Amino acid sequence: MAWGRVPEAPALAKARQRFEGAAATIRLPMARVELLDKPTRVRLEDEVDSALKRRPTGEAKLAGAVRAVAPLSPALRASLGEATSILLRRGARQRELYACGLRSLAEAQDRQAVGLLRRALADDEAGGAAALSAACFSQDAELSALLAKIAASRQAHVAFGAELARVARDESNGALLAQLAPMIKESHRISMCIELFVPLVRATPLSKNVGPALAVLRGAERHLGRWLVLAEVAVRAGDLAPLLEAAGRAQEGPVSSRSAWSLAEWALRDADAAARGVPSPPHPATRPTLELIARLSDRPSADRDTTFLFRMARAGAASAGTMLDALTRTLPLSDEAAVRAAVYLARDRGRADLRSALAEAATVSKREDLRGLAAAALWDACPAGDDAALPMRARARELADELVASRVVGNVAWGALIRVASKGATGIEPLLGETRFRWIQWGRLE
Repeated sequence: MAWGRVPEAPALAKARQRFEGAAATIRLPMARVELLDKPTRVRLEDEVDSALKRRPTGEAKLAGAVRAVAPLSPALRASLGEATSILLRRGARQRELYACGLRSLAEAQDRQAVGLLRRALADDEAGGAAALSAACFSQDAELSALLAKIAASRQAHVAFGAELARVARDESNGALLAQLAPMIKESHRISMCIELFVPLVRATPLSKNVGPALAVLRGAERHLGRWLVLAEVAVRAGDLAPLLEAAGRAQEGPVSSRSAWSLAEWALRDADAAARGVPSPPHPATRPTLELIARLSDRPSADRDTTFLFRMARAGAASAGTMLDALTRTLPLSDEAAVRAAVYLARDRGRADLRSALAEAATVSKREDLRGLAAAALWDACPAGDDAALPMRARARELADELVASRVVGNVAWGALIRVASKGATGIEPLLGETRFRWIQWGRLE
């Protein structure tokens, strides 16, 4: 299928012309160099343009794909900024592209982010959770007065989000945050965990001032996975109270929950070690089960989310091997969990046969949306230093050329990432990280 350009919004056309005209005469800093090839960028810009005209049913996955590749392209970010401005003008704060734009631009420290955040925070609902989360990643002084004003809001969850941003920006000692925490309703606490705290797990650690407020929220949290998110933010900030609590419950808590708490303890020790730059703790001996890892996910347990299993796999935990093997026992690989398990088994545990299984899934899978994921997995499963794996890595690169023309926008994103990695870009591998997976495959934009 040929992908032609659709008529674009005037504001986006203006942004594109401005960038492409400047690019011919201005040498961009290396950190801002254009890594995304033009046809792929144009395809994604066209998808965004179309979404502005008529909201698609799959906007979350479009936003996730754009979020994943936006760091590679100043031109795409210019268009994304204009699209976000249009959605702000319309008051469309619930749109996934709005959240994608604010979060992506703020995290990239893009110059458009401050103006957009200033406009978003000034509206009646402070721009929603996406704006408050994005403000945590911006250090611009222009936002200080706005955030201080919002922190005095009568809506406790809105005030909490603004004060959290002030703590993240080192503008508050956290006292107000601790006062607001007991006022947060359960529904708001659940949404804040996903919208505000999950992004902070991968951010620069906060100051220890956030600890007392997080202790209050953890005390009210009944879901272990969400408790773990709050605990990890606290531990990375230097508050070891949740680590000690997890260790105590793993030793003396109800027998039925000790295994889950032992894995939570390991995760917190690992987070603490990473924050302090010291060696990782010993791998957990607890063997994961589907029920255990579902309890440790920030998603509802009914989702059967396997995120924690792959956290263990990334750490090289031997105890995860049995479950990884079970996920790949049936060929051809037919779902996301099987594809992800195959990466670790092929790359880290000597299962070279699974590279062929990944190549097959990337080529002839009945699920079109699985092909891009499998190609990215194949690339990751073939380390550059492994001469025997080079033909398979070359196959993944060939598949990328087909993926960028796919009707599935997630495949376009995976194909673009493979192409950029094949050019030797630093800091982009492994391609199949947890955050990119959530963005592209599931359309979760935190």
